[in-house]
Amino acid sequence: MSLTSVLSADAIDNALKDCQAPDSFSHKKFFQLCGLSKKSPQEVKTVFGILDNDASGFIEEEELKFFLQRFSAGARVLTDKETKAFLCAADDDNDGKIGAEEFQAMVLS
Repeated sequence: MSLTSVLSADAIDNALKDCQAPDSFSHKKFFQLCGLSKKSPQEVKTVFGILDNDASGFIEEEELKFFLQRFSAGARVLTDKETKAFLCAADDDNDGKIGAEEFQAMVLS
């Protein structure tokens, strides 16, 4: 399954274009632009499963760094600053990784 089964390719392109410059990534704006924040909880969980590259049930910091590349192979890597801010925004239980419930809460908030 690919992200375009849940999100439109045009919306993904718009979201990626908005954060091309280093340190310009905002998870809230990205989720709005790509349309994810308007999806159902089940669709958000589907996207989480696609983003969880190693199928561990969590998105770890190393996977988060390549978050944009999961949407498009040619996208940039998140900076360390962006990766840490993204992790802090979602990691409610402070275990250093983002679980499906945490991801869903962040996207739909």
